[in-house]
Amino acid sequence: MNSDIQQFKTEFFKALAHPMRIRILELLSDGEKNVNELQAILGSEGSAVSQQLAVLRAKNVVASVKEGTTVIYSLRDPLIKDLLAVARQIFDNHLVNAISILEGIRSE
Repeated sequence: MNSDIQQFKTEFFKALAHPMRIRILELLSDGEKNVNELQAILGSEGSAVSQQLAVLRAKNVVASVKEGTTVIYSLRDPLIKDLLAVARQIFDNHLVNAISILEGIRSE
C-alpha cells in the first residue's frame, strides 16, 4: 500500500515538473479556461499549451469538458490550489533564508 502511494506521488509530481504546466495550474486555480484563453495569457502558441494540457489530463490533474467546439479545462481537485500556495510559501522561506545569509556576509 505504501509503495502505491509513493508511486502516485512520483507520477503526480512528474506531471507538475514543467514551468508551463505550473503556470497553467495557477491560471486554472482562478477558474475554468479554454486553450485560447490560456494561450493568450501565457503568450504561447496553442500547440505548446495543448501539449502541456495533454500531460496534465493524462495524469488526472485537470478535467476537461467539451462545449460545442471548445474544450474547457479546470482543476480536477481544488486542493491543487492549496499545494501551489504551499509551494509559494516554501519558495518565500528560501528567499528569506538566502537574504539573511547575504546580509550576514555583507556585515562581516
